[in-house]
Amino acid sequence: MRLTIFSRALMGYLVLILLVVAMGAYTYYQMDRIHNLTESILNVNNDMIDRSEKLLDLIYSQVRYEKKFTISKDEIFYEEFLRLRKDFDQMFNEIKPPEDFPQAGHHLKNIQAFYQDYQSLVQEEAEWIKAGLSKGQLPSLSMKKEEKTQSMIHELEQLKIIIRQNSTDKIKRLYTIGTEFRQMGIMMIGSFILIAIIVSMLIKRSITLPVSLLKKKTLEIGQGNFKGDLRLSSPPELAELAGAFNLMCNRLKDLDQMKSDFFSTITHELRSPLSTIKLGMDLLKDGMEGPITRGQKEILEGLEKECLRLIGLINSLLDLSKMEAGMMPFHLEPQPIAPLIDQTLKELKPMVDSKKISIQTRIMEGLPNIKMDRERILQALRNLIGNAVKFTPERGQIKVTARSVDHGLEVSIEDTGPGIPKEHLITIFEKFQQGVTSQPSPNQGTGLGLAIARQIITHHGGKIWANSQLGHGSTFFFFLPA
Repeated sequence: MRLTIFSRALMGYLVLILLVVAMGAYTYYQMDRIHNLTESILNVNNDMIDRSEKLLDLIYSQVRYEKKFTISKDEIFYEEFLRLRKDFDQMFNEIKPPEDFPQAGHHLKNIQAFYQDYQSLVQEEAEWIKAGLSKGQLPSLSMKKEEKTQSMIHELEQLKIIIRQNSTDKIKRLYTIGTEFRQMGIMMIGSFILIAIIVSMLIKRSITLPVSLLKKKTLEIGQGNFKGDLRLSSPPELAELAGAFNLMCNRLKDLDQMKSDFFSTITHELRSPLSTIKLGMDLLKDGMEGPITRGQKEILEGLEKECLRLIGLINSLLDLSKMEAGMMPFHLEPQPIAPLIDQTLKELKPMVDSKKISIQTRIMEGLPNIKMDRERILQALRNLIGNAVKFTPERGQIKVTARSVDHGLEVSIEDTGPGIPKEHLITIFEKFQQGVTSQPSPNQGTGLGLAIARQIITHHGGKIWANSQLGHGSTFFFFLPA
């Protein structure tokens, strides 16, 4: 009787399951202790230190504005002083001292008392100034204010010291827990390794070998080898899967032939007639078959434009289908990216000028030569920069940047268009997908340009992505490895 994979795994891993449960319970206990201490350090101690630093900054700022007000008697400085006081009060009220050391609460009470005294002195001095008294007539409050200020600063420094000490104590406890955890973990891992070796030796021949054959066959299918010659007899599930693989290979072989036939049919049955139609319209426009009126010429120009659009759509569909099927040849040669960017911008110049768009290029020095297919990268650049021009409003701005990054080159195209919602930043690279903007655009295309650009960049071993926000434009990036 041939046991199923489930039966073999159940018998082989029963002991491992028991060990995992025991280790899981112990790990949960220790991790809970670590979590509580870490959370206390991060959310309480560090937060209090950060807020203490900010309170110190607010105190120094208030003293600065209070002195400016005393000297210049300009109420703008006093109003800024009052605004900072509100910020101080709000931040002070948000401080939550840890429950495990009451000294922090004592220092906070002292700080609050000194701060209130300081505010009273400043308010008293402000009232004298607003009453119109000269500097010589004002009561001397500077010494008292300085005393309260220094007291607050001293208390805050003491507060930071005890918080850091408390954090140090907690870190020591974390170290102790980690040491215990590590020792126990080493013991459990040793047990796991020993048992895993025994189990692996028992099941390797019956399970691992068939899986390796399935993996090898999967790689062959990915490389275009659809020969259905996989033979497995055990375990039963893998034997059935091998039969399904062979059936799939035969079906893929048929589909591959159908796709080749489809490409051939599309090329001859659609693109050729459209080219003939365009040629005929050119002849009519040029008056080869007799003179035509201005209105007829305008109609022919409109028909020619739509014909060119259909030809471009068919070419895009064919290119994308070939890339997805791995049938598009790529001629890779090391070359610089800067000339390709310049050529793309020259090709798009009429469209750019018609919309009065400002284009800035920033080509960094020392860019590496990239092994790439010149025409395909040009196609990707045309799609990306063309999209930016299409969706950027009149008198907008586009910035094209190329810079060297680790192990490659990064190009970005930033525009001032309507932007793309965050949830569509991934789907826009799929076929027939377009970003949804806040306002309908008359320049909506077929949704193939970005899909083609992604295929081109991916076939070069790179990656493409976008950042955007509605109303603030979009930035498209692509990376090519050196």
